[in-house]
Amino acid sequence: MPTPRPDMPDAPDRDAPSPADPRLRIGFVLLDQFTLTAFSGLIDALRLAADPGGRSRQIDASWTVMSVGGQPRRSSCGVLVTPNSDLLAPAPFDYVAVCGGNDYRNEVPGAVTAYLRAVAAQRVRLLGICTGTFAIARAGLVGTRRVCVHWNVLDTFRERFPTANASVDHLFIDEGDLITCAGSTAAIDLGLYLVGRHCGGQKARQAVRHMMLQDIRPGALPQAHFYANLDGVTDARVRQATHFIEQRLDSPPSVEAIARYVGVSARQLERSFQAALGISPSAFQRRLRLDYGRWLLEHTRRTITEIAFDCGFADAAHFSRDFKTQFGEMPSRARKGKGAAESPPPPVEELPSL
Repeated sequence: MPTPRPDMPDAPDRDAPSPADPRLRIGFVLLDQFTLTAFSGLIDALRLAADPGGRSRQIDASWTVMSVGGQPRRSSCGVLVTPNSDLLAPAPFDYVAVCGGNDYRNEVPGAVTAYLRAVAAQRVRLLGICTGTFAIARAGLVGTRRVCVHWNVLDTFRERFPTANASVDHLFIDEGDLITCAGSTAAIDLGLYLVGRHCGGQKARQAVRHMMLQDIRPGALPQAHFYANLDGVTDARVRQATHFIEQRLDSPPSVEAIARYVGVSARQLERSFQAALGISPSAFQRRLRLDYGRWLLEHTRRTITEIAFDCGFADAAHFSRDFKTQFGEMPSRARKGKGAAESPPPPVEELPSL
């Protein structure tokens, strides 16, 4: 397998031990407008685990970045990345990671689709990173497997692939020959999971220390997603308004501001929400904020006051009062019942190499 060019950042040292047989080998396929955070997070988890000295040598893990024709690919934030090579024969890899981003609504180049089918035919495992799962689904390679997508693209994924079993209740989902990841920082957790599996928990913890992380999140941890089930809602204004609300849970907009955003009057917006969802825009917004607060109580160590501010409440008393009305218990009791604040995350297990 080719190694990065000497002029590339993080190229292996000339005096590095031979990386002829790293325990984890991943080929990255960059799609147009790929998400930089997901790509860089996953590849850095490999890089920091690969070399005991953190010197980026491909000793225990290796990576090759590819694109159609080896052409540069521009990320969704505008950063241009030059891959190492064209699409290579998949057999030398343990995994081929498909890194997508903002271009998920458009068709995938035929060469990518053909390559992914060849990867699957040769029984090399696929990784769907961020919206890279769209490309894998377009290639007909999902079937009955569960797939993890980012909550922000769930509706679009289900519209494009109505028979697929898509989920947002995980950071990533491992179906054996296909692992799909929500993207963003969840790609780091996936990378650490793969390092732990192939190289051992010690290597995964080495990467955690270098990345200054506090722990490794398990794939089954739910995404921090908060949105309404809009199945059957055809009113485009309601859909647009709910998405606007979802993006501003920490600084709730007024009903008038939401109405201006979608181009209707506040009274029209109220009527549309009642007809589509049976509640007012304010009640919808409050419920999302409280759902977010409950998630933070169960999955973080933030104080109740901090959570109240994160959810757009003026103080902890206001948050606690609304929380009890919604869920029938005070935030402190909800947290104690879940036990998330008191129980530290489990250590990375030493897993056998594959």
